Amino acid sequence: MSTSYDLFVIGAGSGGVRAARIAASHGARVAIAEEDRFGGTCVIRGCVPKKLLVYASRFSDEFDDSAGFGWNPGQPAFDWPSLIAAKDKEIGRLEVIYRGVLESNGVKIFAERAVLAGANTVRLVRSGQTIMAGKILIATGGRPFVDKSLKGAEHVITSNEAFHLDALPESIVVAGGGYIAVEFASIFAGLGAKVTLVYRGEKILRGFDEDLREGLTEIFLKRGIAIVTKATISRVERIGGKRRVTLSNGTVMDASQVMMATGRTPNTAGLGLEDVGIVLASSGAIAVDDEAATSVPSIYAVGDVTDRVNLTPVAIREGHAFADRAFGPKGWSVHYENIPTGVFTTPEIGTVGLSETQARAKFNAIDIYKTSFRPMRNILAGRDQRTLMKLVVDAKTQRVAGLHVLGPDAAEIVQMAAIAMNMGATKGDFDRTMALHPSASEEFVTLRDKWMAPGAAAAVLPPRG
Repeated sequence: MSTSYDLFVIGAGSGGVRAARIAASHGARVAIAEEDRFGGTCVIRGCVPKKLLVYASRFSDEFDDSAGFGWNPGQPAFDWPSLIAAKDKEIGRLEVIYRGVLESNGVKIFAERAVLAGANTVRLVRSGQTIMAGKILIATGGRPFVDKSLKGAEHVITSNEAFHLDALPESIVVAGGGYIAVEFASIFAGLGAKVTLVYRGEKILRGFDEDLREGLTEIFLKRGIAIVTKATISRVERIGGKRRVTLSNGTVMDASQVMMATGRTPNTAGLGLEDVGIVLASSGAIAVDDEAATSVPSIYAVGDVTDRVNLTPVAIREGHAFADRAFGPKGWSVHYENIPTGVFTTPEIGTVGLSETQARAKFNAIDIYKTSFRPMRNILAGRDQRTLMKLVVDAKTQRVAGLHVLGPDAAEIVQMAAIAMNMGATKGDFDRTMALHPSASEEFVTLRDKWMAPGAAAAVLPPRG
């Protein structure tokens, strides 16, 4: 039996669902296949459940801080199974919505694995059905990477399993220094676990602005998160209910769980890509051009499977742009400049544009403006944690090239700042904007003095508040 569609989408994550819905709204006959749950990494085992756990982990601070405002919080108790059950209920609700969106737009759903059988042919693995399509879109995302050569790899978990643990671990070793590693380190620490972060580099959050990296490291250490750098995990042994971890530097430690957060790899294995002539990058990602086209004219790819900018909103935009170009009245392309990014640690990081290091490499001269202060709330709470805000400005054009925040609500601030930066806002535009007082973000429109001239030695931030 053979059926024909204008578009067949493999993968019902954020990018695939958006592409299918938009293509169908243009009148295309669309089908989509998903072998797992609908919603993809972000909804099922990524940013959405992670953010729910982040909220949970911050209540310990809320209870402590409330005493400074006259509250008597008593002795609050945390129950991990209750949190996971509430999280699962919400994820189930969202999955129903994702399926409903597809069905209401007339997209045919196949709840099984699909693989390529030709340039215009898809085979459904379980049913054996062959489907023809004018265009095929691969949106299978990525998966956590675990080095198979790691001795004792069977004793570790990844971000996938972290959302389904039976109990909160008393202690956990998290391997990695990227945003997933630091977010889970922060989550587990906030919920009461003893956390050790192991990273092969010299400093966590490679690629982020140096002030953010150093600032978060300092805060982590004050919050009791141990950080071991210049080391990797070389062996994991199961001893009773514990894991014994041996590091490359010879250090041995015991923990309830070991979590690998050392990156993700594109989900391309077993899809039949090589059989139809699709070119893959060395990472296993699908190579695509600016319009999401692969080396096979009828086959396209969007999202993390292409390993370009691995963020959910990017996958959504890529899927939407593809559908508009392929089936809509007019096309457009995704622009990858000034993509705002949040790291949901406690406190969180928000960043958009260039780091200071990147800006120095790009421009002849830059101006730096930054400040560090205790948020008003922390004063009564008796908490010494400080917020960092920083502007990186192209000295020649005075355009704001980078904006960085380490502190409460950083992601909310940076999302709005990204709009101004994409409109070409200059430092003068920031200066002319009236401050909203009292707020933390008003600091961005009241920064007047250049903090550090190019080539000058770094100075110590003045105390404020």
